[in-house]
Amino acid sequence: MQTTIGEFLLTRLKQIGIDHIIGVPGDYNLQFLEQVPKVAGLGFVGTCNELNAAYAADGYARLAGVSALLTTYGVGELSALCGVAGACAEHVPIVCITGAPPLFAMRRRWLLHHTLADGNFDNMAACYQHFTAAQTRLTPANAATEIDRVLRACLLEKRPVYIQLPSDISFLTIEVPDQPFALPEPASDPARLAAALDHLSRLYAQARRPAVLLDMDAERFGLTGLLRAFIDRTQTPYAALGTGKAILSETDPLSLGLYVGGKSAPAVRERIEHADFLLTTSPRFIESNSGSFTQSLPAETINLGFHDVTVGATVYEGVVARDLLAPFIDQLPATPPRPPAHSPSVQPPTTLPPSSPLRQARIWRQLTGFLRPDDVVIAEAGTSNIGLTGEKLPPDVTYIASNIWGAIGYTLPALLGTMLAAPHRRHILFIGDGSFQLTAQELSTLLRLDLKPIIFLLNNGGYTIERFILGMQAAYNDIANWQYTGLPSIFAPGRAVQTFTVATEGELAAALQAIAAGDKAALVELQLDPFDAPEGLKAFGPATAAFDYGPSGPQATPAAPTSE
Repeated sequence: MQTTIGEFLLTRLKQIGIDHIIGVPGDYNLQFLEQVPKVAGLGFVGTCNELNAAYAADGYARLAGVSALLTTYGVGELSALCGVAGACAEHVPIVCITGAPPLFAMRRRWLLHHTLADGNFDNMAACYQHFTAAQTRLTPANAATEIDRVLRACLLEKRPVYIQLPSDISFLTIEVPDQPFALPEPASDPARLAAALDHLSRLYAQARRPAVLLDMDAERFGLTGLLRAFIDRTQTPYAALGTGKAILSETDPLSLGLYVGGKSAPAVRERIEHADFLLTTSPRFIESNSGSFTQSLPAETINLGFHDVTVGATVYEGVVARDLLAPFIDQLPATPPRPPAHSPSVQPPTTLPPSSPLRQARIWRQLTGFLRPDDVVIAEAGTSNIGLTGEKLPPDVTYIASNIWGAIGYTLPALLGTMLAAPHRRHILFIGDGSFQLTAQELSTLLRLDLKPIIFLLNNGGYTIERFILGMQAAYNDIANWQYTGLPSIFAPGRAVQTFTVATEGELAAALQAIAAGDKAALVELQLDPFDAPEGLKAFGPATAAFDYGPSGPQATPAAPTSE
């Protein structure tokens, strides 16, 4: 079968589940954009800049399973690289396509715009090599095979990949496979699989205190359903790292809560660290999810990778986790559900006068009460993520945060991506004013596309998380105080957007009621004390300062008085 290189690439993107390509036009990719309408069901969504496009592609892939990012050579792709690196860190598969100069010009090392004018056309791919699972420069000779190779790497490794598409080859006709894109699932080595199954079965037969510990790879590599089946069949309790929050229900009686190493709740720490059968999903312990590296897992921990399984010190290469879990669960006897364990009664929050100012100690419980099952909740790094981490979310909520990469400004463009990927769901963003100002332009794209996000913007006058690390009253942690609720009318005149400026308990209650009763986009500015923070952040700040700067650092100097 014959088709053009551009249409073949676009068709393959559609076949792997992509409906929207996200990016920014540039002269080296315009010819490719002209081909997009030729593939039914595939569209292009332009963003305000390439960094925002990368963040949006990340959000899209977290719900759709994979995404596509389109930039132009040099200036565009380097602008996007921070977002691509974040996707690599968070194990998010993005197909990064950059429109490159004509193939003949690169081969002859011509000095061109968007380059260093030194004839080097390998440097951009070299930058991306560190943050992608596979890279290629397409030519008429290799396009038919290279496109499929790189897409398979993206889907199997759950990492971004990089495709250079020279601008003069998109419309060239080549011979391509007749068959739709196929992703051969890795097969387990039969002997190693049998040995791993026997090892796992013997350990579980002796276990009296099993437990499961979840991290993000449980979701990334499609293990959530099997883990849920194991938990339900055996009535095994489970915990999650902060980087795996809400992958399984936080309201289930078997949910222990979050494991944070030595900073865990005592019951959670005891159950995880003293489990005699601990099933994990490639947890990656960083300072924030490990209680500053105080994690301590049992010696015989079972770790499920995607292409390997480790039981204690024994590594079973060539064993796919799904191939191991399915027969292991099938052979287990079903355990009837136990009566829910007694838990301390939760006192209802004290009712305050409606004129009472908003406080971090109360607001996160109030905002969590606004959430519904099946919501998509996106939490910006810093106050929002830390505030929500300590709250139990409703069942079937998808929780999205840049927990490892921690890029501020990520979440507003990511919201665009999630809304494109799952327009039937309610999407709620919690973002600070400092983070919002980094990527605020993308609010205009959300409104241009008639999407209906619900955005809670925490206006606390600057970088609160950094105030608690260092410089509580330093000017470098201050930002301009925008008129945030006026932005929708500037970005998208005539669009129906509910806006609220909220400073008190009564105003918050009224805003939440109005939003829940309506079906419009909403922007809620929450006016908060710059020196107030969730308890978790108050602990995180000094711990970060001690780690970053050492005992002789500037944080050792007595701080100036702060307001209450």
